[in-house]
Amino acid sequence: MSETIYVIDDDDDLRESITEILEGNGFKVSSFENAEAALQGVTSQTISLAIVDNMMPGMGGMAFIPVLKKEHPHVKIIMITAFSTVDNAVTAMRSGADDYLAKPFKRDDLLVTVRRNLEELKFEQQIAGPGMDDALACLSNQIRRQILALLASNGRMRFMDITRHLKISDHTKVNFHLKNLKTNGLVSQDRVKIYSLTPQGDKMVDCLSLLSRKIPH
Repeated sequence: MSETIYVIDDDDDLRESITEILEGNGFKVSSFENAEAALQGVTSQTISLAIVDNMMPGMGGMAFIPVLKKEHPHVKIIMITAFSTVDNAVTAMRSGADDYLAKPFKRDDLLVTVRRNLEELKFEQQIAGPGMDDALACLSNQIRRQILALLASNGRMRFMDITRHLKISDHTKVNFHLKNLKTNGLVSQDRVKIYSLTPQGDKMVDCLSLLSRKIPH
């Protein structure tokens, strides 16, 4: 995994335990005993997710989160606190946290929360970019999604092969949806009328895969 996770907690035992669990599951981790040290280190590497303790000497988690978000707006942040209350959760989210873990938490709770937030980050990165809103809108149609899935699994395909796989006898309908996908830059057609996914189409297939994937809660 290429994601870098920051663990910021003044509790040495907890910080080391979190780091050990994450590294044992293939994540790259950088740990810091306070927010100030984390802010100094964050400029030297790409950060995907930060696990931040609420109560720390010096700059606390609530103050640290908006500072980190300002410098790295796409980073996912999980707040750790000893007090699992609605007020604390709301305050954490308002300050920029994306998720919330209350002490004491189990190993599996940590991993599920981390993976869920990294999946969300990946999806957000996939849909970012010019034209993606229009491309997503065009995929409200099931036939278009099926065409993308076909091209993703089979590579280059002729028109008749696509219609046969879809089991649609109305060729005009299939042609209409292919034109829509071409207009939105998801599918291309070469000089011998063979269809294939564009790089944007590959990106969209990844988006659809993330949307359909069951993420544990």
